[in-house]
Amino acid sequence: MKKILTKRKSNMSIMLGRLITVIFIPMSIVIAILIGILCWYAYQYHTILHNVTSASAFNQDFKNEVDLKMFYYVSDSAYSVGKPIDEVENARLLAEELLKQTSDKKSIESIKSVRNLCLTLEQRMDEIDDAGSYDESMSQLDNNIYILTDLIQTYMYDYLYHESVHLSLLQEELTAQLQYMIYGTLALFIIMVILVATYISGITERITAPIAKLLKRVGDIKGGDFEVKQPVEADAIEIQTLSDGFEEMVGQLNTLIQENKQAERRKRHAELELLQAQINPHFLYNTLDTIIWLIEADKKQDSINMVSALSDFFRFCLSRGKDIITLEEEQKHILSYLSIQKIRYQDRMDYEVNIPDSLYPYSIPKLTLQPLVENSIYHGIKLQREKGSIKVEAIDMGDKIELTVKDNGAGMTEERLKEMRKVIINGEKVGFGLRTVHERMQLLYGEEYGLSISSTEGVGTTITAVIPKIEETKAFP
Repeated sequence: MKKILTKRKSNMSIMLGRLITVIFIPMSIVIAILIGILCWYAYQYHTILHNVTSASAFNQDFKNEVDLKMFYYVSDSAYSVGKPIDEVENARLLAEELLKQTSDKKSIESIKSVRNLCLTLEQRMDEIDDAGSYDESMSQLDNNIYILTDLIQTYMYDYLYHESVHLSLLQEELTAQLQYMIYGTLALFIIMVILVATYISGITERITAPIAKLLKRVGDIKGGDFEVKQPVEADAIEIQTLSDGFEEMVGQLNTLIQENKQAERRKRHAELELLQAQINPHFLYNTLDTIIWLIEADKKQDSINMVSALSDFFRFCLSRGKDIITLEEEQKHILSYLSIQKIRYQDRMDYEVNIPDSLYPYSIPKLTLQPLVENSIYHGIKLQREKGSIKVEAIDMGDKIELTVKDNGAGMTEERLKEMRKVIINGEKVGFGLRTVHERMQLLYGEEYGLSISSTEGVGTTITAVIPKIEETKAFP
C-alpha cells in the first residue's frame, strides 16, 4: 500500500513557543556553562587562598617556643610549665585540616610530613620521661626534639611556598582560561546567532508567506476574481483554517453571484419580451392601417410588397425562438422593417444598409438594430420637413464589430444629448428601447460593450453599437 505523507501542522502558539525555546534554551545553556566554569575556578581559588591563610596562622615561633619549653622541662627549671603538648597538637590538627583541602601534590607531601612529624614529636616528648639520667635527656633533646621541630617548621614553610606557587599558577591559568572562554563564547554566540536566525527565518517564512498569499488573494477578489482557488498551504493550523474557510466563502459568494446573474438575465429576457410585446402590436396596427389605405387607393403592388415585408419582419422577429442570431439575419430583419417604413413614409426617407458579407456568420442579440433604426425614424427623420436618410453600417474592428445607425434628421441639442447619454448609463425609463439594448449588450458581453450616441442639432444623430466578434455557433444560448 502506498503511504501518503502529509505535512504535520501546528498551532501558531506552539510555533511561537518553539521560537522562544530555540532562542532562550541555547543561551541559557551557554550562560550556565560559563557560570559553572567560573564557579569551579572561584572555588579552587578560594580553597587555596583559605589554605594559605590557615597555614599562615601557624605559629612562626613554633620551634623556639617548643624547644625552650622542652629545655625548661628537661632541666627541671623553675620556669617549666610542662611539656608543650598543646603547641604540637595544634600544629598536627592544623596539618590534618589543611590536608583535607589541599589538591597540589607537593603541598600534600609537605603537609603530610608536618602531620607525621608532629606525631613523632609527641612520641619523642614522651620518651624523654623514660631517660635514665640528665645527660641522656639532654641528648634526646638535641638529637630528637630540636631536629623534629626544625623539620616541622621547615615543611610548613614548604607547604606555604607550594600553595603560594599553586595559587599564582591557578591565577595565571584562570586568566588564560577566561580569555579562551571569552573567545569561545563569542564564537559559540556567533554560531548560535546564525543557527537561531536561520531557524527564526524559517518559522517567520512559514507564518508570513501564507499570510502574504492570503493578502494577494484578497486583492484578487477585490479586483473581481470570484473563482474558487486551491486553499493556501500553511503549516499554522489557524492560517490553514482561515484559507479553507475563505475559499469556501468565495465559493458560496460566487454561487450567489451566478444565481443573481441568471436572475438578472431572466429579468432582461422578460424586459425584451415586454419590449417586443409593446413594439409589435403598435407597429402592426400602423402597418395594417397603411396596407388598408394602399388597397383603398388601388395601389395593389405596394400593398403586396408591404404585406410581404411585414411577413418577413415577423418571421425574423420569431427567429425560431433564438435570442442570438447572425448579422445576416439581423440585416434581413432591418431591411424588412425599413421596407415597410419606406412604403409608409414614401418620399420622406431613404435608407442604406451596408454589412460586409464577411461579417454575416457573426452573432448579435436579436432586435439590436431595429430599436436604433426606429429611434432614427421617430426622433430624427419624422421631426423634419426635408427628406431624410438612414444609413446602417458594420465595420470589422479585429476582435470587435462596430455597428452604426446614422441619420440626417433633426438631431439633438447638447442638453438633450447629455440626457440621452445619462438615460443609457443610469437605466432610466426614458428611452426604454435604447436603454434595454444597451443593458442587454453589457449583460451578455461586459461593460466595455454597448451603445454610444453622438448628435448635432439640425445635422443628425449617430448611434454606435459595439459587440464582440463571436461566431453564431459559439454565441450565448
